Amino acid sequence: MEKPSYMRFKGSRHFKQRLLLSTLSHRSIIVEEIRSNETPPGLRSYEISLLRLIEKISDDCKVEINETGTKLKYKPGVLMGGRNLVHDCGLGRSIGYFLEPLVVLGLRGKKPLSIRLKGITNDPKDPSVDTYRHTTFHILERFGVPKEGLQLKIESRGSPPLGGGEILLGVPSLPSFSAITWIDEGRVKRIRGVTFTTKVSADFDHRMMYATRGVFNRLLPDVRIEKDHRSEPNAGRSKGYGLSLVAETDSGCFISADVAICYPKVDEMETFDDSEEKPQLLPPEDVGIQAASILLGEIEQGGVVDSTHQGLLFLLCALCPEDFSKVRVGKLTPYGIETLRHVRDFLGVTFIFEPDPVWY
Repeated sequence: MEKPSYMRFKGSRHFKQRLLLSTLSHRSIIVEEIRSNETPPGLRSYEISLLRLIEKISDDCKVEINETGTKLKYKPGVLMGGRNLVHDCGLGRSIGYFLEPLVVLGLRGKKPLSIRLKGITNDPKDPSVDTYRHTTFHILERFGVPKEGLQLKIESRGSPPLGGGEILLGVPSLPSFSAITWIDEGRVKRIRGVTFTTKVSADFDHRMMYATRGVFNRLLPDVRIEKDHRSEPNAGRSKGYGLSLVAETDSGCFISADVAICYPKVDEMETFDDSEEKPQLLPPEDVGIQAASILLGEIEQGGVVDSTHQGLLFLLCALCPEDFSKVRVGKLTPYGIETLRHVRDFLGVTFIFEPDPVWY
């Protein structure tokens, strides 16, 4: 049997994206010098968890990690999908970190995917599960993914540091994506959102909601924010609160923004002595104002998707067979730029960029 040829990379940057594109392109990779100069060195627990998750939905996938975790050899298998799977995402990163690769890989599986994911549902680092449900899924529908096949149910919320959240994810099997022409941003016609609170007063929901409405009601009348207050047993293991917002335009674009506040670990608080100022949590009113400001900034940047989804948009365009897509984006993000580079290296697909005449 012919030995696979490996693409070689160094370092831990863009690990998730390299795994995703390696699997989609069926090209084996070797990643070396993974945090070799850090203490501790090697792969982090959430990166190993992502590898195990890909193994669960694949057949004949091969993963080799050296003793220090600084070198990975990965040979992708056949994407199978599967039903009634369960995966614990751990506490290193939120469920949102795993969802982008999982959803895209699930769509390319031989069978539909249904899986229960456990861990953190909302944190300051990654897109929330609410953003995937209310924004990401709409983007996928543009590329031919059937609406009825996409499902994300939040069974329990989980905030850092201890998590305790659970979601049920359903992804259909899709033979191919449909190429699109998507350049009409449209005008914002409504704002939707959801506040979440876990193990804190339900009053936090009201305070975030009213502060957010105070910003947007001066701009447009159609603003509706739902409240998701969780108590035992569906509130996870840690206190937290936050807000997920979506702006919908009259051309069918969805622009999102997230803010999540989490309480530090008890041992972290104990490291502060009486002479040191302990970290202050952002008040609920400021959370609402901050989320609204972020969303307004995303709208001002322009484009048919927000900065969080720019990389996903480029990837979906690259996966469309034969025919080309035409889309409008705002300012390129670092993640979007790296996506373009990896799409070129793994898939051999390049993009042509033209300045938008609207801005000139």
